[in-house]
Amino acid sequence: MPVSTTRSELLKKRVDQFTRVLHAVEEGDVRALHQARVTSRRMRELLPMLQLERPQARKLGRRLRKITARLGTVRELDVLLLLIDELHVSGRRGSGGLGRVGVRVSKDRDRARKRLAAALPLTELTRVARKLTRIADGLDEAERASSKTTARSWRWAIDARVAKRAGSLASAIADAGALYLPDRLHAVRIAVKKLRYAVELSAEASHEPSSADLRVLKRSQELLGRVHDEQMLIDEVRQTQASLAPPTVTVWRDLDTLVASLEDDCRRLHARYMRQRGDLSAVAERRSDQLQPSTARAQARRAG
Repeated sequence: MPVSTTRSELLKKRVDQFTRVLHAVEEGDVRALHQARVTSRRMRELLPMLQLERPQARKLGRRLRKITARLGTVRELDVLLLLIDELHVSGRRGSGGLGRVGVRVSKDRDRARKRLAAALPLTELTRVARKLTRIADGLDEAERASSKTTARSWRWAIDARVAKRAGSLASAIADAGALYLPDRLHAVRIAVKKLRYAVELSAEASHEPSSADLRVLKRSQELLGRVHDEQMLIDEVRQTQASLAPPTVTVWRDLDTLVASLEDDCRRLHARYMRQRGDLSAVAERRSDQLQPSTARAQARRAG
């Protein structure tokens, strides 16, 4: 078994995963769209390690960010519809008004899918995938001719990125404090997600097994993701209330009850986050201390 995986192998794997689901994305498959979005994010995490020319890297970065953002808009609405179905089946308090919220979200999702098809048609997504495949092929040739020292320099860059992501997570956790503040908790969620992708890339490049740190990050991301989804649904319920014309007392009360129930959920989830916060902070501290970015830059300069 090889000691490490090359950048070209990592990139080819991600491009293949992305390409395989594109037709299903065009057909409206919810799972395929989620997979495409996750893969686009993982390609963005790898992009700085490819050591491309600055203009090329900047252009590719913009394209991948656009793909992630456009897919993300549809994905969030898909998740809201799944959550609405879940609450309806469970007989949640105030679920009598869920149908109106579901209609509103469904219309928004349909519009978002149309915008996605217009902004990112299959031909555009395929074009980006072909471009990345050519880059992977060129990297493969360069890697065969490069020295072991040069090959190691990009691994130091990964370690530096992990340390930077971990530092950002530690700051986000500190800023969030102990109160339930949705915006700050959302910042923790984003920082957790970014560190998770960086740690996964590092582990995959080194053929390391899944670590306890990754399990903590995944668990926290799932928990904070649920908080985010329920908070988004609260916002949708309130917007539905505001749009009632004419206002219906029964529906209004159902929606009020639903909001109160979802807010209770968010408080309970926040309490779980507080219990997990120590483990999450420990991961951030360990990963930020494993290699400081300044050390990585110095090592990379010596390697070059």
